[in-house]
Amino acid sequence: MAGRLFKKPIIEKGYVPIVHPGNSELKYLEYGILFLPKEGDEYSSKTEDYEIVLTVFSGKFKIIADCPKQNVHLEFSGSRSDVFSDKPTAIYLPRDSSFKISALSPMLEIGVSKAKSDADHPPTVIKPEDVAEKSVGAWNWRRKIRLTVVENVKAHRIIVGETINPPGNWSSFPPHKHDRETLNEAQLEEVYFFKFKPSQGFGFQRIYTPPDDEKPFDEVYVIKNDDTVVLPRGYHPVVAAPGYQLYYLWTLAGERRAYGAWSDDPKHGWLRGCEAIINDILGY
Repeated sequence: MAGRLFKKPIIEKGYVPIVHPGNSELKYLEYGILFLPKEGDEYSSKTEDYEIVLTVFSGKFKIIADCPKQNVHLEFSGSRSDVFSDKPTAIYLPRDSSFKISALSPMLEIGVSKAKSDADHPPTVIKPEDVAEKSVGAWNWRRKIRLTVVENVKAHRIIVGETINPPGNWSSFPPHKHDRETLNEAQLEEVYFFKFKPSQGFGFQRIYTPPDDEKPFDEVYVIKNDDTVVLPRGYHPVVAAPGYQLYYLWTLAGERRAYGAWSDDPKHGWLRGCEAIINDILGY
């Protein structure tokens, strides 16, 4: 780990935790990878006092889950080629649930997003056709986002989605933050998990606070395949190197669950006002 950057972990069979309140500034979130290398491998666990979202990155799987507080028994099978080719399949599980995942193909990889929860909501399977996908931004900050677990799923704190940057493009731009409770901004911590295509690619993540922050910082990290960045507060733009697509899974949590409740850096917010004009000129 270097500051808020957690480099690619050693991926072993089973669940590998990467970031959590014990090794970072996070209060609510935990993030890790579930990897089942061989067809027929299985992994069983309980959600305990977390609500979780399982985002399939690649492979075929079957999940069996029991959610006693909702009196729900869930069984579902699905697959995904890779994060760049397909929209995600994901499963939301509430606290106090048990589940078992079986690999129906080799090299099953799943992102596991967790948020502390003291509320009960129904388990939900989010199929690719349930995921809203849209292009946002303009010119070289145009990118694709996928809204996996937002208003479409009832949950307590957790919000999950995906972003794909074309080579050389920026995202989380104009730079925005969500670290204060105001009329238009919610206090939400966040975690980014990155992948690149081709996998030897790289990019840059900047995290910086406004001048009036009590503990200001301004950091830039080189990000590579399977790296994770913790975003406790501040603005957090990302850029991909030329020639390499950049993907990241984003997970947010806070006391108020509100996707889109953020504020732009006032020095760069003017760019948002230009987006419609630029896209009209470029024919988007």
